[in-house]
Amino acid sequence: MPSKNAIKEYEAGAYYHIYNRGVEERTIFQDDQDYKTFLSYLKIYLTAPNLQGLSLKEDSISPSRQPKNYSDSVCLLAFCLMPNHFHLLIKQNDDHSISYFMSSVLTKYVRYFNTRHKRIGHLFQGRYKAVKIENEYQWIHLSKYIHRNPLDLSTFKDSPCKLEEYKYSSFQNYLGLIAQSWVHPDEIIANFGDRRHNSYQNFVTEDLDISPIYFSAIDYD
Repeated sequence: MPSKNAIKEYEAGAYYHIYNRGVEERTIFQDDQDYKTFLSYLKIYLTAPNLQGLSLKEDSISPSRQPKNYSDSVCLLAFCLMPNHFHLLIKQNDDHSISYFMSSVLTKYVRYFNTRHKRIGHLFQGRYKAVKIENEYQWIHLSKYIHRNPLDLSTFKDSPCKLEEYKYSSFQNYLGLIAQSWVHPDEIIANFGDRRHNSYQNFVTEDLDISPIYFSAIDYD
């Protein structure tokens, strides 16, 4: 029997929570280079065509080897990379591109990771999982859930480190501290009024007041 959230029947214009973790809960991002490499693949596949020249130059990729572009079909609203798992909040503009996009990113990353760390075999625990967002409450609060993930790390539990200092999530985009062209926080941040950056920061740093109904759907088995 397929594992929960493993069967993908996508809809055009729908939002999805995409997530997965390492096989046997192993670490999939061992250091800063691993994190940055995964993010560079997101950037490559999601950078708009009119910005690709700059992106390719920065990532040392020749135009002749330019990968397929998903910027018109996949919109990344939020993300967080953790040592043994990742979360993405994605809007799909057609009815099939998420599958191709995720296959492209994960295949490329596994090839990189296995080569760099001298290993073979599967890196992720089966296919990535996908949950369709059914209402605005889930949509907004999922971004909060994603951006609060680093609070589980020892660096946040044992020190005064702040969420906005975490380099491997989209939270800094939501606070206006950085602007990555391939991340699109505007749809969510627009719900937080004139002082949207401060209001959103307060929203995320408050206790996680989320109903367990949706998040009980998160299943790694």
